[in-house]
Amino acid sequence: MSYGFYLYGIFPLPGPQGIQSQGLDRQPVLAHVHDGFVFLYSEAQQERYLASRRNLLDHEKVLEQSMQAGHRVLLPLQFGLIVEDWQTVTEQLTQPHSDKLNGLFDKLSGRREVSIKVFWDAAAELQALMQENEDLQRERDQLEGKTLSMDQVVRIGQSIEQSMAGRQKDITDTFRAVLEPLAVEVLENPPLTEAMIYNTAYLISWEEEPVFSDRVEALDQQFEGRLRIRYNNFTAPYSFAQLNP
Repeated sequence: MSYGFYLYGIFPLPGPQGIQSQGLDRQPVLAHVHDGFVFLYSEAQQERYLASRRNLLDHEKVLEQSMQAGHRVLLPLQFGLIVEDWQTVTEQLTQPHSDKLNGLFDKLSGRREVSIKVFWDAAAELQALMQENEDLQRERDQLEGKTLSMDQVVRIGQSIEQSMAGRQKDITDTFRAVLEPLAVEVLENPPLTEAMIYNTAYLISWEEEPVFSDRVEALDQQFEGRLRIRYNNFTAPYSFAQLNP
């Protein structure tokens, strides 16, 4: 039993043809030309799909396989989008947003999204801070074993917090200075964990990726193992394919 069409993404004409891919529930992925756009879809076997790791990966795999086949201009759709029929697509997407969709195609032509996530070890950074800042180290050592007033606790805490914030800013400013000149557009996102200090997507030209990758490697060497850098150089352009109101 089919519950409609599960949509993965949108391409400009002529779009991918002869796709050899399986989507959610191992359903064959098909291309459908509709209102001047090409939609990747499969038959939905469920009314609603759980955002499980497997389902999310299957969704992403369909998009990445299409891009790897050379169909690089792609508007990825959010996970779990099911429509009953193509008339619904016309009424809710292509008819009201046709110009914006084509504008996004123009923006993404010849470009790709890459992303950087940077993690640090806060305890190790604090220890290094104390070794490098003799005044702060001396102040903390003088207070050890003493009964502290609330003002003293707050003062030393603020000093350490401000110094750690400055240390973090030095790192993120370095990443910005090195990587942003290669980007057409940059989107900084909130950190996802306490250890994550930088979470940013970059829109760059396809040809610039090797240079970008080299700069990421150089940054890793510059910080001499202090940081854990997660670099994703191949992903559907979710960050830069948003339909703004």
